[in-house]
Amino acid sequence: MTRQHGKAAPRSVAIVGTRGYPSYYGGFETAVRRLAPFLADNNWNVVVYGRPGATRNDDPSTHPSVQTVETRGISSNSLSTLSFGLTSVIHAVRHKPDVTLVMNVANGFWLPLLKLRGIRTVVNVDGIEWHRAKWGRLAKAVFRWGARLTAKHADHLVFDARAIQDFWLREFGRDGTFIPYGGDPVPDLPVESGLSSGKYVLMVARFVPENSVSEFFKASVGLAESGIDVVIVGSSGSDGGPLDDQARELDAAFPTIHWLGHLSDDQRLFSLWQHAGAYFHGHSVGGTNPALVQAMAAGAPVVARDTVYNREVLGDTGIFCEPSANDIARSIRDMLDNPGDASVKAVERSRLHYGWDGVCADYETLLKSDALS
Repeated sequence: MTRQHGKAAPRSVAIVGTRGYPSYYGGFETAVRRLAPFLADNNWNVVVYGRPGATRNDDPSTHPSVQTVETRGISSNSLSTLSFGLTSVIHAVRHKPDVTLVMNVANGFWLPLLKLRGIRTVVNVDGIEWHRAKWGRLAKAVFRWGARLTAKHADHLVFDARAIQDFWLREFGRDGTFIPYGGDPVPDLPVESGLSSGKYVLMVARFVPENSVSEFFKASVGLAESGIDVVIVGSSGSDGGPLDDQARELDAAFPTIHWLGHLSDDQRLFSLWQHAGAYFHGHSVGGTNPALVQAMAAGAPVVARDTVYNREVLGDTGIFCEPSANDIARSIRDMLDNPGDASVKAVERSRLHYGWDGVCADYETLLKSDALS
């Protein structure tokens, strides 16, 4: 490596496949908000590619040394990832960073362009997108094809869950490195106005079928009728949808059901997790879910849909249920009535296995690894 005035020259990394920095859309964006500043503080030149209008330019926590580049693309459910990914990769090819961290296997189509330019690639494969109910047949085929190209062309793969790592080894014959998402320790925060600490039920989720949203809505009716406060955080996105309509109707019909929509205020969301009597996590597809990890770090007593991914993350710290309104409601009542030390155990498990400092350090170790040379 070259040296400048006795100091190692900065390495350069381009991050492709998210909505940008800083953005609060989902798990990839959460990871980039923590990883990009970490790398910048450790003598990396960091460029994060994003989409116009998808970032918070007034965010006071923005790291001044993280460079951002917005490229053009087609803003549609079926073409956004592919089109913005392509224009980001074309820009990266021109500027040739030492390594590119690529988020999402849909960008596997563009890995050969980076390879031709001699740019090393690390791909976070995310979950198994072609198993998600929200995608149509064509989109599922695109994700699966992208996964095959990722398996063929990526220099290294990152899996956010052991179960995802096992799947890729079975399905595509590719192994890689396990690096989960992290959670932030949460100080004591005031309870949300109008709620009582430990007495309400919380759900935080994007409104898509695989997150058990409709089943939770049905369970909420019985809970609300018995006087239990139910807080719903999430939406289908800017265009809305049937589940948004249902949430709005529930909010109007029951004084104890509170739909807050999408929240980008971390402190408010952390407070909701910290003071919840039960947090329902209904995600069924994917690996380590960022919302679940952060809920644990905040001390939320978790009731989770019974999946291999949720069991991997929670261990013995939560209650697992089937995706039916009756079982969700029963499990939530069990947690409210008998919380035990679920909150303490969740915080401790998050601290031991899902701290952001360790996550970011693992990414840096991989990005500068000789294995990518």
